[in-house]
Amino acid sequence: MSQVLPAEGAGTAKAPAPGAHPFWRRLRARRSALVAAAIVALLVLAALAAPLLAGIEGQDPTTYHPDLVDSASGGVPIGSFGGIDAEHWLGVEPLTGRDLFARIVYGARVSLGVALGATLLQVIIGVSIGLAAGLGNRFVDQALSRVTDVVVALPVMVTALGALAVVPTSFPRPVLIAVIIGLVGWSGTSKIVRAQTLSLKSRDHVAAARLSGWGSWQIARRELLPALAAPVITYAVLLFPSNIVVEAALSFLGVGIKPPTPSWGQMLSDADTWYQAAPTYLLIPALLLFVTVLALTVLGEGVRTALDPRAESRLRIGTGRKKEADA
Repeated sequence: MSQVLPAEGAGTAKAPAPGAHPFWRRLRARRSALVAAAIVALLVLAALAAPLLAGIEGQDPTTYHPDLVDSASGGVPIGSFGGIDAEHWLGVEPLTGRDLFARIVYGARVSLGVALGATLLQVIIGVSIGLAAGLGNRFVDQALSRVTDVVVALPVMVTALGALAVVPTSFPRPVLIAVIIGLVGWSGTSKIVRAQTLSLKSRDHVAAARLSGWGSWQIARRELLPALAAPVITYAVLLFPSNIVVEAALSFLGVGIKPPTPSWGQMLSDADTWYQAAPTYLLIPALLLFVTVLALTVLGEGVRTALDPRAESRLRIGTGRKKEADA
């Protein structure tokens, strides 16, 4: 008997974490989410391997090639489809002749990096303030809720213009844009965390932890944060594509990423005068931005459904009723 018990304990220690297997099973059941995840992974790999990919092509994102544009026609790329050839896989940029493929992959670094940094900042601030409001007394809750309401009303564009007016130009622009988006966009996360915290702190296990002498930090770390992981992760995945759009909009309006640093939004801003003479210069970054946002949105919806067992139950019930009706 003494030899059997250790074996069972060892088997139990190797078992997967509770809830991990159902989550992956539900996520794999959604083929659209898997396709979206593959697209996102490919884009992330391309962004991380930007120097390698540009090196394989033999180009870089900043070198000018004036011999590849027609100065007589205002700088239109020479050749068909924006100058696509064996040396320039996606053609060249009008007026400057810079390689478009190299700027696309390096621009993915900036666009995805800004969105990731902004999302992490939004989650950190939102979770902290939401927990403080939900666990605090009535005065703290009302004060933090009013602050959250003020942040909701802050327009991103006006805030960005104000920050750019006071921040020195030597400050890295991608970091500044990520900080601005993060400081303005955390209110949604805060509201979700506060509502969930108010619901969870009335549960028996939280009350028992409070009666046993645990402080607010211990209760939040051991009892609340694990339960808040699913809604926070779901909302963060949905925030990511919206932050990409915000960065692109800021760059498009001229208050975001500045040349020569490439970003998809900044490229779209430069391409608005070339959509007739060099349509590929507009279509390629626009298509990549559309595919990225769509893939992240579909992936976020798949994660939300996989983390919410009730969504799968509702889907199963609806499918069963449809089959019964068809029969």
